[in-house]
Amino acid sequence: MLSTFFFLFALLANGFPCALSTSTSSTYSDPLTVSTNTGTYTGLRNENYPEVREFRNIPFAQPPVGQLRWQPPVALPNSNKHHLSTRFPPSCPQFVSKSKSLWNQFLPSLMINNGEGGNQTHQVAQTSSEDCLSLAVWTPYGVKQNAKLPVLFFMTGGGFQSGGIEIPSQLPVQWIDRTRSHIVVTINYRVNIFGFPNAAALKHPNLGILDQRMALEWVAANIRRFGGDPKAITLWGQSAGAESVDYLLFSHWDDPIARAAFIQSGTALVPLKSTDYEHGNFTYVAKNVGCDFPSDAAAELSCMQQVPYPQLVNFINTHVSAKKIIFGPIADEKICFANYTQRALQGKMARIPAIISNCAKETASLNGWPEDVVAGPDPAKILSGTLTTWVCTTAATCKLRHALGAPTYRYQFAGNFSNLSPLPWMGAFHAADLFMNFGTYELPKGATEHEAEVSRAMQDHILAFARDPLKGTRRIGWQPYQYGSNVIRFGGSDGKVAQNASGYELDGPCYGNGTYDLSP
Repeated sequence: MLSTFFFLFALLANGFPCALSTSTSSTYSDPLTVSTNTGTYTGLRNENYPEVREFRNIPFAQPPVGQLRWQPPVALPNSNKHHLSTRFPPSCPQFVSKSKSLWNQFLPSLMINNGEGGNQTHQVAQTSSEDCLSLAVWTPYGVKQNAKLPVLFFMTGGGFQSGGIEIPSQLPVQWIDRTRSHIVVTINYRVNIFGFPNAAALKHPNLGILDQRMALEWVAANIRRFGGDPKAITLWGQSAGAESVDYLLFSHWDDPIARAAFIQSGTALVPLKSTDYEHGNFTYVAKNVGCDFPSDAAAELSCMQQVPYPQLVNFINTHVSAKKIIFGPIADEKICFANYTQRALQGKMARIPAIISNCAKETASLNGWPEDVVAGPDPAKILSGTLTTWVCTTAATCKLRHALGAPTYRYQFAGNFSNLSPLPWMGAFHAADLFMNFGTYELPKGATEHEAEVSRAMQDHILAFARDPLKGTRRIGWQPYQYGSNVIRFGGSDGKVAQNASGYELDGPCYGNGTYDLSP
């Protein structure tokens, strides 16, 4: 009776926020309830896609609050308590700017859901909280525990300043419904000052990356209960999430957990976000919120742990833009490193198969609000940024992996669809391919059948890789990358869904050969 009650209640509530718990050790038989090492969770069937099962909020670590603020994530104890998992968790603390951007004006579905707060509040996100270390799981409905489905473990981007599970364009419901043969897990991790504080009193400045690793460990230990294969996990991230994937392949090179990686628009060779080795940024904030202890790092930290998180987020983002204070990954030689090429040549890189990708016009969406929004920014600026930050770091990463014998598959997204790129000059901008990956291209109205075909082709290539990273891609004609060849282009200007592209064409300009095409 108890399991039936929770099953019906979850369907009726569909998002009811409270967590019901019980100490019973009963075995739950309904397909919406799964027992894990850290608790039993009842999810829901998606009302628009009833063949998809969702567990929207499963904590993977203790809340990083109070004395645990700015500490490495702490594992949850074993538990058999029951919880509803029908409502998404809050995102980790982050700021919602009022400044005009291409994102909040044209692409709100690429931003976290901020509820009634909207996407230009100029304050801490209303839907954020420090108690945010949770993940969400999407599976086919009715899948058996022994199904051993491949698992895509996804980490969102956001420049290590924002991001989270509940981003409309990055919810995989349509993709799961289409294939009914894989699982997607998306996680929250701490960002900005909460994930990368770099305080003098701390041993671990890169807490957000540690969050990611703990979430991955939780999935490896529990995904079998959801029908997934813990030996078939693909570690996937986009932008900051992609850089994080690569960081983890270097920091945990001897135990990556995942058997494959998908590194989408960003690698470890993208310059680290912070070089504040004197801990000045944290101290500057501390001084301005009443924690001025210039000669006592421990007292500074203790004081800062008591400051309400909205005060910290709002101060940082409304007062320090002129000082260009950034809280992001920094080389600590434990989790992030100053010289990744040297580390790879020492053999300290996980040589698992990987997809590495770029959008053709990455920087088009990353230059701020242009003076003339119709004409767009200077094309030379877009070209320089796209090459320097994105394409050439990808090229160098692929060459390095190839030299070390790590199988690497590469794609370029070149689609310029009017509903996704509302300003024609934007082209295949940074994050445009996420709509294709997740099958959410219809969120901005006006999608075409050709767009749908490109999305399906991209999904099929990714899933072939996830199912069998060594042979699956080759069966559909996607060969490992070699310099000068074996790059697949999706959605090019010639109207083709997918085609082989020249690696020389993409990478040549990085080595002084040829001209890079922003709209191939």
